[in-house]
Amino acid sequence: MKTYINPNKNSWGKILKRPLVDISELYEKVQPILNEIKKEGDVALRKYTMQFDGFLLKEILVSTDEIIEAEKQISSELKEAINLASKNIEIFHSSQKSEIKKIETTPGVTCWQKAVGIDKVGLYIPGGTAPLFSTVLMLAIPAQIAGCKEIILCSPPDKNGKIHPAILYAAKISGIIKIYKLGGVQAIGAMAFGTETVPKTYKIFGPGNQFVMAAKQLVSINDVAIDMPAGPSEVLVVADNSSNPAFVASDLLSQAEHGVDSQVILVTNNTKILEKIKAEIEVQVEKLPRKETALKALKNSILIVIKDEKVRIDLINEYAPEHLILSIKNYVEISNQITNAGSVFLGEFTPESAGDYASGTNHTLPTNGWARSYSGVNLDSFQKKITFQKITKEGIKKIGPAIEKMAATEKLEAHKNAVTLRLKEIKEMPK
Repeated sequence: MKTYINPNKNSWGKILKRPLVDISELYEKVQPILNEIKKEGDVALRKYTMQFDGFLLKEILVSTDEIIEAEKQISSELKEAINLASKNIEIFHSSQKSEIKKIETTPGVTCWQKAVGIDKVGLYIPGGTAPLFSTVLMLAIPAQIAGCKEIILCSPPDKNGKIHPAILYAAKISGIIKIYKLGGVQAIGAMAFGTETVPKTYKIFGPGNQFVMAAKQLVSINDVAIDMPAGPSEVLVVADNSSNPAFVASDLLSQAEHGVDSQVILVTNNTKILEKIKAEIEVQVEKLPRKETALKALKNSILIVIKDEKVRIDLINEYAPEHLILSIKNYVEISNQITNAGSVFLGEFTPESAGDYASGTNHTLPTNGWARSYSGVNLDSFQKKITFQKITKEGIKKIGPAIEKMAATEKLEAHKNAVTLRLKEIKEMPK
């Protein structure tokens, strides 16, 4: 863990550099696989599932019997936890529905906007060592609320051809019935192009490894929209003398255990609390099942002491963290000055893991500084907005001359004529 005391602003870029892998180097490996999936369909999906996941697929679609069997394997305690999280996620995302407001911009000119669910969306859910069944809830529930007509889900099978039972249960209670045993590049290709078995989608959501990220970026060029650019998970925690060192350490470690390329940053105003937090990290990390992963991630961790409050806020907004935890006394005042962050957690009893699972907010968030320009996944992510307008005779008479003048100046005569003909017709109408 590297410590910096009142670093000069000119050094922030270097200090806050993220431990990223340049996935552009993977494009040459990923593109041929995508090309083959586009051409060969299910044959290519089976080939690459065998190559990468070690299982020869017979049926790509998960059967009803498999979903029923998976539910039996889930403990009642986990079901209750998933159900609670599902309810909160539904409540929060339902609140994001927007009403249609018709606005008369000029007498006789009425404009409005209508939110419409994207017809077909694809959800990618990683499996492996950390099966992210919580991500099923975070993506499937808002997709349902948004009114998406077709929602499909892909997740990699294990060596026995099974998807983790918690993923299947979360999909079931979220109303997803089209679940495919596909992971990695082959899943992204299937959802981007469509095959004999897997429907083509219009937008793909979900996290994944560097190969998944490379595939998503490539298919987004010509074939399908994606949720957002993505990179390794990250957290920035702000602490002061009022902070509980054990709480702060646990928050930093909760991100460190995600992966070796995760980045954790502590920003504080004094060295005493920093040393207490460092001591807690050393104690807690020893007890983690994913200790080795967390220790490697901690090598990328940064501890920063900045005395000046305004400078601390500037640094936060410059970094634009995926997760920002304000474990400080004046968190309300500081939170009002945050302009760049994916999701903000206020006060000592608001751990980042609450947002990951059960508070109701979405955990699919912009990383790698994209919080400067992207929002996290929300109801709008699954919708497109269509504008409507209705103009009466009175309305076209009022704005028509302005349209004619503007069109003529841009030398677009047909545009001008579309108005001129209407104005002429109105003028010739009997009064």
